[in-house]
Order: sequence, then structure tokens, then C-alpha cells
Amino acid sequence: MSKLAVIDIGTNSIHMVLAEILPDASFKILDRFKDITRLGNGVFATRRLSDEAMSRALEILKTLVTLARNKGFERIVAVATSAVREAQNGGDFVTLIMEQTGLRVRVISGTEEARLIFLGVKHSIALPDGPTLVVDIGGGSVELIVGNREGLIHGKSLKLGAIRLAEQFLPKTPPSESMMHALGDAVLTHLRDALGSFKMKKFHSLVATSGMAGNIGEVVHLRQTGKPLPQHNLATVLLKDLRSLEAELARSSVKARLAIPGLDPKRVDTLLPTAVVLRRLLELSGLNEITLCDKALREGVIYDFIVRHREGLKAENDIPDVRRRNVIGLARRCQAPEVHSLHVANLALNLFDQTKREHRLGQQERTWLEYAAILHDVGYLINPRQHHKHAYYLIKHSALDGLTAEEINVVANIARYHRRALPSLKHEAFDCLTPRLQRVVKILASLLRLADGLDRTHFSLVRSVHVKFGKQITIEVHLAGDAEMELWAAKSRVDLFEQVFRRRVLLSGVLENEPS
Repeated sequence: MSKLAVIDIGTNSIHMVLAEILPDASFKILDRFKDITRLGNGVFATRRLSDEAMSRALEILKTLVTLARNKGFERIVAVATSAVREAQNGGDFVTLIMEQTGLRVRVISGTEEARLIFLGVKHSIALPDGPTLVVDIGGGSVELIVGNREGLIHGKSLKLGAIRLAEQFLPKTPPSESMMHALGDAVLTHLRDALGSFKMKKFHSLVATSGMAGNIGEVVHLRQTGKPLPQHNLATVLLKDLRSLEAELARSSVKARLAIPGLDPKRVDTLLPTAVVLRRLLELSGLNEITLCDKALREGVIYDFIVRHREGLKAENDIPDVRRRNVIGLARRCQAPEVHSLHVANLALNLFDQTKREHRLGQQERTWLEYAAILHDVGYLINPRQHHKHAYYLIKHSALDGLTAEEINVVANIARYHRRALPSLKHEAFDCLTPRLQRVVKILASLLRLADGLDRTHFSLVRSVHVKFGKQITIEVHLAGDAEMELWAAKSRVDLFEQVFRRRVLLSGVLENEPS
């Protein structure tokens, strides 16, 4: 299965999810990691990420990247949100991450953040036909989204994140009445303007994502039942309970807040502004409860990745070996005849296995032969005339990840000699090989030339070959029909085979009965 690690560098915390992408284009979360780094502390006032916050975040990122790679997750997608995108030194921070971890971070816009959050929600909650309001409260921004089961309708990013609001309006704990009024008025103004721009008269429901909304759900449930919230997804919080919690937080000291059952100590200063935003949204939308969703940005990134890479992921599932997958990918891009190429590869490997006692080559060389056979006709993309030479250049200059430069050179040479001229030191590409590799190319090209001849018509009429060694080499060709063209072509291609194995070759056709 394909593995994907997603790292979300947020204003308040850094998250990583490790996902396994399944053949049906769904995914399974294998593990989650989170650290509340408070990267955005002070950034909205100074417009700069502090050295301390960047250092703290870098250490967490180094740990997460190492952890992911140690678990076999080589593919890591990283996104950063409001703190990094608004900081004047956000670009410097992204560069530092690249230099120290090798991780390329994509700083996403507020609009893109809203789109990805909605993707996560849409695949987690059965949305109705009517418009649903979705809110994600982060540390720096609030993503406000309208959508239904068909997709996203509107999306806005508002500068109402919990850390931003706490720093701007709540300089002391507990806050004064004037501070709470100022906070409430600012939130009301921004939310009313945003909802007005959506021009929606009524919403079916309000769905809240993010860890802060989830923590409010945990606190409320614990207060009501005395038990932990069994499941975040689809849990609800009533407006009256939200108002009650907001009032308690507003009058409580830090010590008193920390004594509230279920309250995450790392959210002691951000839960109050979160409650204010959620309460105002309910009042403005005329709704009486919030539905929690435990999927958001990170899951949206995974769904987006699956959609963007569907064909590549299918290829990974069908062809797990990265080397063979890239070889077949090149053949397909060059529109090589796939059935013919794979049949020639099968015949060439059949010949390799039956002549092993003579050539004494191993698994590595066998793999090179298979790759050269799959790619031997890619040169037709440029021109049928001298397509063997064109095949050499296409293979030589293609990015075949998983193969070394030397291996690519060998495979290109084998494909180059599948027809016409024999390997010669007059040819620069062959002459530059070491003597050992020159011998390998001669042996493998001799097998490929013969195999290609045995599928001259591209109808796969040759089912198998049987090689017998004696004073001469007898090759029984087992046929599924009239294959005179195949036998004629193979006889014209035995020249290099006879030179390599130093014996004459006798080809004989054996017609097999069709299966009943």
C-alpha cells in the first residue's frame, strides 16, 4: 500500500498524521502526533516569528520527519497556515526547514485552507443537500465555509484565530468586562460581514472542526455526564451549554480554569475566544447546536493528494516495485506497444533462464534484460526508422528513479542492439562501458534480438521456447498458430546469439493444440 505522511504547521500546534492509501482510493490513519508549539505567539503584533518559536518548531519538525522516515514514510506533504503566511520572516523559516530537514513546506492561502478543510469534513460527515456552515478555529485564522453534499459553495478566511484574539483583546486573566465587550464586538462585526457576503438565508447546521472546538465538546460532555467524550465526530454542543462555559471561563483565573475537568492545560488562554466565536456564529445563524467533526485540514490534504495522484497511486498498487514501475511508465509515455513489449520480455527471460549455465549471469542482469525488453520499442515515438537508436537516447536521458546511471546506460545499450548492427567498439556508447559490462550487453542483447524476432507480428503466437545444448543449440519454438513470420524473423536475429554462445542455432517450430 502507498504511505503518506502529512504535517500541518499551524499557529498553535504542529500535527502529523501517517496514512495508508488503500487500493479503492480511501485511506486509513495509522498514527497521529501533535505538539502545541505556539509558533504564532506574538507574530500578529510584530509580524515576525520569534527566534525561540522557530527553534522550538524546528526541533519538533526534525523529530517528526525522522519518525516518519524510520517508519517507512518517504512521501511527506507539509503545509503551513496563517502564522507562517503572515510573518515577514515566514520565507526564512520555510528555508530553514528545508535546509535542516529536507522537508519542502507549502504555505497555503486562507482560501486554499478553507477548501482543504471542507474536503476533510465532506468525507467525514454526511452533508445534506441544503447549505451547511463549517467553521475551523485555528490559532491565527478562522476558516468559514459553506457547502453541501455536492461540494464547497463559499469559503472565507477571517483573522479571528484564538491566539490572535487572546493577544489582541485579552491581555489579562480573567479579562475585564470592557475587554470581553471589545472581543465580542470585533468577532460579531467580522462574522456578520462574512455571513452577509454568503447571502444565505438559512443554514442546515453548524459543523465545527479543530482541536479547540473539540476540547470545548470534551469539557461540556464531562460536565454533563461525568464521563469522557466517547467520540468527537458527530458529538454536539448546545448553545446554552456553550454560553455557560464561556461565562465560567470569562470570570475564572488561570488556576480556576486549569481546575475545570477536561480542559486541556495548553489551551487555557485560547478556549475563551474560541467559545466566543462559536457562540456568536450560532446566534447569527439562528442555530441551537454545534456538530463536531474530527476531520479537517490534514485529512483534506490526504484526499486532495489522492485525487491529484490517482493514476500514480494506482500504478504503485499494480506495480509495487519502483524500478519496474518507472520503466513501464516510460514505455507508456512513449506509447510503446505494451502487449508486445511484455511478451518479448517474457520470452527473453525464458531464454535467459535456459541459457544460464552458459552465460552465468545473475538476478541483476536478468532484471536489466527485462527492463530493456519492455523499453526496446520506445524509439518509435520519434521515428520508426532507426528506432533502436532513438530508444537508446530516450532511455539514456529519461528519469528512471531507482536505477543508477550505470544501470540506465546498460539498459539503453541492450535496447539499442535489439536489431540491426551488433555491439561494436566503434560505437561510442558501447565503447565507454567497462569490459565486464560490454560482455553483459552482448549476452543480453543476443537474447533480446531473438525474443523480439519471435514476436515479429505482435500477435503473441510463440507460447514458449525450449533450449537444448549440444554440438549446436536447438531452440524448440512452441506455437499457438501459423507463425512462419516469427520463425523467419528469429532466424535472421540469431547472429549475435551464435557469436555469444559460439555454436550454430537450429530453430524448430512445434505447433501446440489450442486448449479445449
